[in-house]
Amino acid sequence: MTYLDIDFVRKQFPAFSEPTLKDFAHFENAGGSYACRQMIDALHRYYTATKVQPYYGFEPSVDAGIKMTHGRERMASWLNVAADEVHFGASTSQNSYVVSQALREHLEAGDEVIVTNQDHEANIGVWRRLEAAGIVIREWQVNPETAELEDKGLDALLNEKTRVVAFTHCSNIVGSINPVRKWADKIHAAGALAFVDGVSYAGHGLPNVDALGADIYFFSLYKVYGPHLGVMVMREAVNKTLPSQAHFFNVGSATSRFTPAGPDHAQIASVNGVIDYFEAIDAHHFSDSEKLLSSKTDRVGALLHNAEIENLEPLLEFLRLRKGINLIGKTVTQNRAPTLSFTVDGTDPADVAAKLAEQRIGIANGNCYAYRLMEALGIPPDQGVVRLSFVHYTSKAEVIRLIDALKSVI
Repeated sequence: MTYLDIDFVRKQFPAFSEPTLKDFAHFENAGGSYACRQMIDALHRYYTATKVQPYYGFEPSVDAGIKMTHGRERMASWLNVAADEVHFGASTSQNSYVVSQALREHLEAGDEVIVTNQDHEANIGVWRRLEAAGIVIREWQVNPETAELEDKGLDALLNEKTRVVAFTHCSNIVGSINPVRKWADKIHAAGALAFVDGVSYAGHGLPNVDALGADIYFFSLYKVYGPHLGVMVMREAVNKTLPSQAHFFNVGSATSRFTPAGPDHAQIASVNGVIDYFEAIDAHHFSDSEKLLSSKTDRVGALLHNAEIENLEPLLEFLRLRKGINLIGKTVTQNRAPTLSFTVDGTDPADVAAKLAEQRIGIANGNCYAYRLMEALGIPPDQGVVRLSFVHYTSKAEVIRLIDALKSVI
């Protein structure tokens, strides 16, 4: 098995050599990752050399358009979808909102949409608002004992009136990696569409969206080493079915139909830097013969996942065994992302976060936009949880430091 070269990886991130971040340990990656050097360079180049309106005939405009087009095409290649199926918006919340407006026009009163109470609010609230148009909303509830979504919950809700099921690939609180393909097949068999929020998954390795079977797949690049940009994959059949939300003269443009307000051109161009980073990882770790055995998406994803699991095991063991800690979700690493949330008996999560901050360790606390999940688990949403999250660039030494700090705080 190929192992991640952590020294090589960390050299790709300016944050690790930034003087103001010296001795700071970042364990809030589920809220936003560090930006890779390649993306920062691409953003800088665009703003300094091509910050003009793109796609006109003069030289800097041509170059700007080429960079934007290449960013879309290269991202599509890693996601294993067509370039016209990749859409960029200001955020995942905005992208899902635009789709909800299309559904408001497309669906009929009495049609049903299934949402969960495990998701981030970006994949719940916009669909729930469709009730005002006569759409029936059904809730696929987590098992309150495990915080997990279960097959039987979905099976009980699917029927001939179901039009859409919205669920998460990986909860930003529970951390479980849900079986997207299995559930998408069930949903499609019922004649409905699968809308999947991959925001808390994509930072751990870009997904093969075609293999997952999602009809729409959302994620945010600021959690995947890039700019504050939302990515939405909308499969061609869905694009052609839903009514356009763009200017009337853009109805015929697949990538404009669900982008009523264009995001920052430079950020789209800087997607090239994110892809440059993933390609650098691939080139550094795999030989040409190895590249013939699997897709770049799968082999790089497995490389990052294995590195994360190695660091996840000791942290998960500590949280599982430490008295007074109530861990949410799986106590094993299988099908689990390195996002760990818990409560502490008799202690406010904000106090834990504050004490760790004094030791220059950054974590999250609160409901993390999973307000409905907090209610389902009997946790006061205004208090929430302690959340620790890391990615492949996190070092073993940082994890050990976090565990030692938690021992002193809890």
